Amino acid sequence: MTIELTPTELAAGGDAIARDDSGKAVFIRGALPGERVRVEITADRRRHSSARVVDILERSPLRVEPACPEVDRGCGACQWQHMASETQREIKNKLIVDAIRRTGGFEPPALSPTIELEPWAFRTTVRAGVVDGVAGFHRIRSDRVLPVDTCLVAHPLLSDLLIGRRYLGAEEVLLRCGARTGERLVSTTPSSTEARVPDDVRHDYLHELAAGRTWRISAASFFQTRPDGVDALASVVEAAAAGFDSPARAIDLYSGVGLFAGVLAESGWSVTAVEGSRIAVADARANLNGLDVRCIRCDVSRWSPSPAQLVVADPSLIGLGRKVVGAVVKTGAARVVLISCDAMSLGRDAALLRSAGYEMTSITQVDLFPHTFHVEVVAIFDA
Repeated sequence: MTIELTPTELAAGGDAIARDDSGKAVFIRGALPGERVRVEITADRRRHSSARVVDILERSPLRVEPACPEVDRGCGACQWQHMASETQREIKNKLIVDAIRRTGGFEPPALSPTIELEPWAFRTTVRAGVVDGVAGFHRIRSDRVLPVDTCLVAHPLLSDLLIGRRYLGAEEVLLRCGARTGERLVSTTPSSTEARVPDDVRHDYLHELAAGRTWRISAASFFQTRPDGVDALASVVEAAAAGFDSPARAIDLYSGVGLFAGVLAESGWSVTAVEGSRIAVADARANLNGLDVRCIRCDVSRWSPSPAQLVVADPSLIGLGRKVVGAVVKTGAARVVLISCDAMSLGRDAALLRSAGYEMTSITQVDLFPHTFHVEVVAIFDA
């Protein structure tokens, strides 16, 4: 069934939202607010429907032609290549503000200028599906894997691993490179499968230069997908920490391989880094050797808080939640720096922190993920 609709706004998940004749919300992948589009309903649920664009009857002046040919073939990795980079950043800022207003329940401070990063050939980590030994990306709203002939957002060091290589028996492959070291890594799932890759490719860990240090990053450890993004996040955290007259104790929650703990320790802080992943903690201990950092392997939700002036937290998509916010409050920290990768979880965490006596005093978008709806936000809360 096809119908004509005019979407009015964009949802946090990247789709345009329209209303059908009954008033039901219809989420449309690839449409822009103000456009008149003919769509096909792909999923009809009780409260909302999903649809794909069949034809654009009236185009938005914000629309541009996607640069990557894989978009027209159905690749779902980049959802917003039909918008210019400046438009993407403006919409993300609006989504961030709307999430704080609606979910957080308060008016946020004015956003700091967005930190803009190179929009092409930037990704140093790619997680690809594999079909018949060939790597690719999932089709739009599908579990089917589409092998690709190019990827304009992947770092050049990864293109050779993504295209034309064989991963026999694999279901998924993680490709990672050190943009500033030249090192490359491949990790397949299942791990016992055969990866036909060049001899320089490692399977255990690699190194990257970012935020003034060299980082060991194991295949199973999380690290931001671009070193210039790491530089940008580190600079915001460093500036937030510089607001204290005399650095003392700091906590780095969800500390991963030790990025923010290292940044703080280099500035004179005594840091406790808390991370649940055994492998990431091992990386952190190697990375932070010689610095005043104590690395604790512990599920952050079960961590027993200790006193600190400053807390930095970089949780996963689900955010901190009530229990971790409660632990943060028990540290007595005067300032909390929250790095969020989801606007809605930022809104929820902001509400919890605000009810505990913290006020959001600064908010900055770092545009780590051009051509997608994903956001990266650094918010500062002061007691």
